[in-house]
Amino acid sequence: MSQSSNRDDFFQTTASLEEQKRKDAKAGNTHGRPVNLQSKILALRADPGGARAVFVAQSGGTVRRVLLETGETTTVYKGPTAPLTSLCFSEDGKLVFAGCWDKKVWSWEVDSGRPMKRYEGHTDFVKAVVTARVAGEEVLVSGGADAQIIIFNIASGQRLAVHKGHARGIQDLVLDPLSLEVGAASKPVVVSAGSDREIRRFDLSLESSDQTALEPLLAHETSVYRLFFDADGDLWTASADKTSKCLVRDDEWKPNLVLEHPDFVRDVVVYEAGGWVVTACRDEEVRVWSRSTGELYHTFSGHFEEVTSLAFVGSTIVSAGIDGTVRQWSLRPDELRLAVEQARKPPVEEENKPGDSLLTEEEERELAELLEDD
Repeated sequence: MSQSSNRDDFFQTTASLEEQKRKDAKAGNTHGRPVNLQSKILALRADPGGARAVFVAQSGGTVRRVLLETGETTTVYKGPTAPLTSLCFSEDGKLVFAGCWDKKVWSWEVDSGRPMKRYEGHTDFVKAVVTARVAGEEVLVSGGADAQIIIFNIASGQRLAVHKGHARGIQDLVLDPLSLEVGAASKPVVVSAGSDREIRRFDLSLESSDQTALEPLLAHETSVYRLFFDADGDLWTASADKTSKCLVRDDEWKPNLVLEHPDFVRDVVVYEAGGWVVTACRDEEVRVWSRSTGELYHTFSGHFEEVTSLAFVGSTIVSAGIDGTVRQWSLRPDELRLAVEQARKPPVEEENKPGDSLLTEEEERELAELLEDD
């Protein structure tokens, strides 16, 4: 007997049916000039070559390079059969890396899409990846649901070191920009966010394996999903406790700004030129906040599922989510003001077009019967 995968063939509660009806109705909107990519998007990165394009990691196991102007996919990077969770690039932008549910990090040539090395060592999903240069070598750093941070030599694929400290899985990895020194003696610090609510800092020394991290930062009540360093070297966070915070380096990483949300905050980025902080939320919204005051300035609505990732391409904030769409929102002063003005206008009710009936279906039927009698 064949089995159905259609959701309508299974028992659903009234609430779930209403929610699906709402999402189906919202799915048709064109806000943010959506590019529809079908499967869920779990990570998004701007094209390192400077083009108006983004790379997306999808639940179907593919990475795509998408042009923002046309929505065209120029390159598809294939190989994995499990969801891809995270993306990063080599220093020269010629390789793209993706963390995968199959416990590996996959890599491809950016231009050709040709598969390259796979990096193995994790015992659970790979959730975050970043590249760095340590002691003259370019390395790949990966964080997994196994709570391990592993350093690989990119060229050889050799595992160089393992860093531990988190009690639960890694959610994100970023490099501390102030730790990056020019020269072969560089020892960058990677900052990690975990499901254990801790934010930890690791010196990427290749000499010490299983290194114990510095004391963790405890700024949130539960999981920290994403980290972002601004131009001042302060650290912005996105958490499942429904807040995004700015942790100030010069004040022992204490928060000086808290942005409250109605649901989990999945990503946060800072637009230095405009003085904006932009957040992605599980409630399907992309929010723009004043960096100086913490006041909510505007909400971009369009996604009809959770928003998972944000990236800047020039003055455009690009968002992607579980709904399988990539959307773009301008932060240019004139276009952002126009978006705010339009959002404040009350919705316009559609006027009846010529030929549209003001009668109900039952009244129309009764009228037809009367005309037939005549």
